Amino acid sequence: MLDQALEALAAAGGTAVVQAVGTDAWTGLRQAVARWFSRGDKQRERAELELLDQAASELETAEAAGEEGVRIGHGWRNRFETSLKNLDEAEQARAAEELRALLTQHAPYGAVSVGGAQAVVGDVTIRADHGSAAAWNMGNVTLGNPSQPGPQQG
Repeated sequence: MLDQALEALAAAGGTAVVQAVGTDAWTGLRQAVARWFSRGDKQRERAELELLDQAASELETAEAAGEEGVRIGHGWRNRFETSLKNLDEAEQARAAEELRALLTQHAPYGAVSVGGAQAVVGDVTIRADHGSAAAWNMGNVTLGNPSQPGPQQG
């Protein structure tokens, strides 16, 4: 079983695939994801590129029909999770760092969302203004309170 941080990272990977289709980020992300899964095996890299092209085609068809790519995003999330689960601890840490770097460089957005959930690669700062905030600790999460308003403001 993966820890929550790796599950979030896998979710970010799956969602990045969905969100990059049809954008300027697609070509770079597509190639980087195929390399990540193939681990240097050129034949497997070609197979991964074909799977990514198939996903892009399915997403374009779904979008034309007014549907969301949630199912495809979940499928890629599961592929990332399975790949990470099948590695020993040292390989898993290395692969996770490579995936974080890949997403930082190639994902079309700093945060990705699918099905109402959001995954962010990198640090997150949350501030509450006149309310409260909650965060699930999955890495470098900082919760801060805004300064109190002066007498003339409140």
